Amino acid sequence: MKNNYSYLFAFEKQFDETKFFKYMLTHWADSFIYASVYIILVFGGKWYMEKRPSYGLRPWLAIWSSILAVFSIFGAARTIPELIMAVNEHSLEYSICVPSYLENAAAVWTFLFTVSKVYELGDTMFIVLRKQPLIFLHWYHHVTVLIYAWYSYPERTAVGRWFMVMNYTVHSIMYSYYALKAMRFNLPKWVSMLITFLQLLQMVVGCLVNIWAYQIKNEGRFCNVSYENIKYSLIMYASYFCLFAHFFYSAYLSGKPRATKPVKKD
Repeated sequence: MKNNYSYLFAFEKQFDETKFFKYMLTHWADSFIYASVYIILVFGGKWYMEKRPSYGLRPWLAIWSSILAVFSIFGAARTIPELIMAVNEHSLEYSICVPSYLENAAAVWTFLFTVSKVYELGDTMFIVLRKQPLIFLHWYHHVTVLIYAWYSYPERTAVGRWFMVMNYTVHSIMYSYYALKAMRFNLPKWVSMLITFLQLLQMVVGCLVNIWAYQIKNEGRFCNVSYENIKYSLIMYASYFCLFAHFFYSAYLSGKPRATKPVKKD
């Protein structure tokens, strides 16, 4: 499929997707090591911080969130056009079943998306060191997204196009919000509500995309995603929806006083 970009950066032209694919083919299971180290550091850190004063870290949190916000904005800007072109020039089914996004400039942003799931684990350390509430949804989401992204890349999962674009888009808004909050900007409550709503919408679309891919394969048509991947992805998105729905209700609808910041997710 042709490129839909008016300008290509040098690193996009020079990116060797085949080399990264070969690396992920043999190293995707390293994600379990990263996830295990993450769990140990998070809960070990919580135990360590129990009788110690919290760290402020606000300037560092602002920098961290700003980096992820800018990265996500660029990622969305470079992957949304490819998704739109796949739908407009081919079909919605094509965008779900043909992994042509790995053959053009979007390929490098798929690579960056995949490896960024390791970097984003650092989000939790700010929560631990600042002694803020660490809910199950937060660390569960980080761990499962990391493992699923690394597991899916060697399969060249076609539905990954949708998952990546949605994630980049929501993260561009969410991390911008966190950066502004860390800089002490007073943002209205509806902004955090909107972010959580977009996260819920992302989970709904993720489930629908998986169901459609399953139906296409069952009808004997080509769709480059395995039944096993669909199963894991559907379980993952459905569980996220339940957890985010519970968070949305508890934070905004139940009437009980609690922090209303949107959950950091990937």
